[in-house]
Amino acid sequence: MKVGIVVPYSWSFWGAVVEHAELQADALERLGVQTRTIIGHDPPGRFTSALHPRHGRHGRPPPEVLPVGRSVIVPANGTLPNIVLSPSSVVRIKRALDRERFDVLHLHEPMTPAICVAVLSLARAPMVATFHASGNLGWMRMAKPVWGFLADRLDHRIAVSEQALESQRRWLPGEYEIIPNGVLIPPEADAGGREHRIVFAGRQEPRKGLQILLRAWPEIRERTGVRLRIVGADPLAVRLLLTRERVSDEGIDVLGFLDQDAFTAELLGAKALVAPSLGGESFGMVLTRAFACATPVVASDIAGYRDVMTPEAGVLVPPGDPAALAGAVVALLEDEPRRQTLGVAARELARRRYSWDDIARRLVGIYELVTVRTARAAVIA
Repeated sequence: MKVGIVVPYSWSFWGAVVEHAELQADALERLGVQTRTIIGHDPPGRFTSALHPRHGRHGRPPPEVLPVGRSVIVPANGTLPNIVLSPSSVVRIKRALDRERFDVLHLHEPMTPAICVAVLSLARAPMVATFHASGNLGWMRMAKPVWGFLADRLDHRIAVSEQALESQRRWLPGEYEIIPNGVLIPPEADAGGREHRIVFAGRQEPRKGLQILLRAWPEIRERTGVRLRIVGADPLAVRLLLTRERVSDEGIDVLGFLDQDAFTAELLGAKALVAPSLGGESFGMVLTRAFACATPVVASDIAGYRDVMTPEAGVLVPPGDPAALAGAVVALLEDEPRRQTLGVAARELARRRYSWDDIARRLVGIYELVTVRTARAAVIA
């Protein structure tokens, strides 16, 4: 079986959906499924620097990734995704579809132009879609009357959470199956023996709550002496935020974008992940990444995070409350036996609920189902 994974964003810039698609491809390949990923790409250079203020991945994508165009930043749903809107991408997509002859196409955020909308319009293979976003999705007011009818071409709809399902069903009524985001689970992870540091992972967007953590940082640093490692956010944007919040960078390491292996190493070495997001999260993917590394989490008590967190895996705090965040982080770091117990339970939770191997097997079952349905319909026709 050959599956085309379709992502409307840019391979060059880290994001939850891009990470999800990469891990999905790896898991499917382990099951003997051949994959190719249709996605945008922004090679490093002056033009990319002018369009994108943050740093991305350098170099060319691997051979199994099929780049079809450059991206631009488009504000949507409280975030700043890098979406491919170039009309020229449609020609490249058609060539890729004709050349690769996929058995099944799996679209992520399928109503997003231009890549996914083009695939919905041009492809003749069975199509499965995963919906990730939650919230009001106000941009669908424009999308639904213009190209919303293309959703009828989807053979199977997946939502990553109950929040995502309800958000999508408001605009696109129909049947959805909930399959959570999978997570990369390292073969080994010891909850003990950690370095005295904590991790924040996320882009420099207000909804990710880095500003809340920085307001809590002076107290955390004074009471524990811990270091803070900031992953995923643009270093310059973090420096500007530190200046605006009048917070010293003492004890703070700004790492920028990290690849999968480097990010996993950060989580395996940290005592905790801190996720102070303010809302707009459909699924706590960064939380489950920490769980898989036996790293407990201190996170905001918001929808999306609340759905994946358990009291055995971490601590929830009121969103937007620096004092509560500082108190929870300090309490966790001061109680090492409790911290290790939470870490062990977190890893077990990830293995039980979010293993990519299990999720990939579910996806293969869906691909086989829609392929059979399509073949039967063709015979009847």
